[in-house]
Amino acid sequence: MASVSSLREHLVEELNDLLNAEQQLTEALPKMAERASSRDLRTAIRSHLAETKQHVQRVSQALKDLGEKASGKTCDAMKGLLEEGQELMDGSDPGALLDAMLITAAQKVEHYEIAGYGTARNFARLLGFDNHAEILQETLDEEGATDQKLTELADGMINELAASGASK
Repeated sequence: MASVSSLREHLVEELNDLLNAEQQLTEALPKMAERASSRDLRTAIRSHLAETKQHVQRVSQALKDLGEKASGKTCDAMKGLLEEGQELMDGSDPGALLDAMLITAAQKVEHYEIAGYGTARNFARLLGFDNHAEILQETLDEEGATDQKLTELADGMINELAASGASK
């Protein structure tokens, strides 16, 4: 990692990390939606895909507004989380258990994003980039809502079906 000499530079690094994380997610979410057995889970994943594409645009615009370009650096954390999710998908047959595992993988991703956006928002506020902070907060709110929706789906029936061994 290159030496960072200011909080602004660190903010730019974090934004680039989030940008790549979102880009990776736009490739992974369609695969997850395709494997989901629950129609509600499929719908939630597809809905988040549309939001994720907006997140890519927002972070790209934030970098541009700061006079920065996307670094092209791979977000290794997201790469690892998505690899774990792929292993779960590869190792299970369709049904409630796979749906429960998809929710597990998706919530790990959401929590990573929530941490990243919350930190970046705080840095932006501290540095006086209030407009950026508002945009990051909007994305943070969407990530939190997605996490909540996933919890509701899991608690609503998917986890019970998985525990009972039901196929759907």
